[in-house]
Amino acid sequence: MKKESPMSAPVKKSAAKNLKKKVNVAVVGATGLVGGAFLKLIERRGFQFDNLYLFASERSKDTKIKFMGETFIVDDVKNFKKHDYDVAFFSAGTQVSLDYAPKFADHGALVVDNSAAFRMREDVPLVVPEINFEDALLHKGIIANPNCSTIQMLLALWPLHKACEIKRVVVTTFQSVSGTGTPAIEELRRQSVEVLEKGIEESYRHNIKKEVYPHQIAFNCLAHIDKFEDDGYTKEEHKMVNETRKIFHEPKFRLSATTVRVPVFRGHSEAVNIEFKQAISPSEAAAILKYAPGVTLIDDVYNNQYPTPLMCEWRDDVFVGRIRADKSVRYGLDIWVVADNILKGAALNGIQIVEKYFGMKVK
Repeated sequence: MKKESPMSAPVKKSAAKNLKKKVNVAVVGATGLVGGAFLKLIERRGFQFDNLYLFASERSKDTKIKFMGETFIVDDVKNFKKHDYDVAFFSAGTQVSLDYAPKFADHGALVVDNSAAFRMREDVPLVVPEINFEDALLHKGIIANPNCSTIQMLLALWPLHKACEIKRVVVTTFQSVSGTGTPAIEELRRQSVEVLEKGIEESYRHNIKKEVYPHQIAFNCLAHIDKFEDDGYTKEEHKMVNETRKIFHEPKFRLSATTVRVPVFRGHSEAVNIEFKQAISPSEAAAILKYAPGVTLIDDVYNNQYPTPLMCEWRDDVFVGRIRADKSVRYGLDIWVVADNILKGAALNGIQIVEKYFGMKVK
C-alpha cells in the first residue's frame, strides 16, 4: 500500500509566504553540545541570519563563544526580551523549554524545541522534514524536534513504509553517552582511564566513581535510558513508540523498543527488525534506501563495509547497512541504522525545519 506524506489537516499556510532573505536567530542552550552543533551548522550550511543572540542558564551567563570571526557573549535566558527574533532554537533541557519557549513564541519567534517538553502536545507539530514537513506549517509558535533515536530510525523506515506497508517493528538501540550531555562524556573518559590504569578487577569491585549513570559505563552496557515506567519500559522506549505514531499519523502503529546506553562517545546505532504486510526483498529495500532523502547506504558485508558510529561523526545523513531477510517471519527484514545523534538526531533536524520553512538555500 503506497503511503503519502502524513498530514493532520489541510495546510492553510504557505512556506513561501514566510520567505525572507535573513532572520534574527536566538540559540537557547548555546553552551551545550547541541547548542554548539547549531552554531557549527549555521556556519557550515550558510544559514541566512541577520542577528544572532546566544542564551543559556544563569550559571553560563557571560561565557564567550567565538563564532565566524566574532566573539559572542552568552546572556541569561531571563533577558530574552531585549531583542526581537524570527527563530529560536532551544536545546537547554525540558524545564527551560517549558518556562521560556512559549514566551519566545509570544515574543514573535518561531521556536524549534529539542527537548521532550512539547513533543506529545496535540497543538505542537512533531517534525522530521523528510517525512512530515507539512505539519510544521500548522504550528502555533512552537515546533518540536523528535527524540534522536526516533529520527534516525524513521529516516530509514519511512521510505520502506511508503513502498511496502510495515506491519510491526522491533528496535534495539545502542546509544552513545553524548545523548546524556557533556558530563556523561567526561564520565566515560574518566572511568576508561581509571579502568586501564587500575585494571578491570577494580571496576568489578565497584570502586569506580559514578556520577551520571547508576552503573559504570566504561566497558559496560546499561539497558536503561531515562526513567523506568510502571510497565517495565523506560521513558526513552515509550518516546520512540509514541513519537513514531505521531509523526506517521498512525496511532496504532506497532513498535517495541529496547534502549541501551553503550560506552561510545558519539553516535547512536540501532538494530531494527521490520515485519511487512507483503513481500519485499533485501535488494528491493536497498534500492529504495539508496535514493531515500537523508539516507546513505553502506552495505557491502563481504568487504566489511557497514555503518559504525565512528564513521558517522559530523556527517549529516543517517547510514543504513546489514540489510537481510528475517527468516523467522514470512515478510521480514533486519537493518542496521547509525547516525550522529547530535546532528540529524538534534541540531540538523531543527536547522532543516527552519531552512525549509523560510525557503532558505543551503550552501
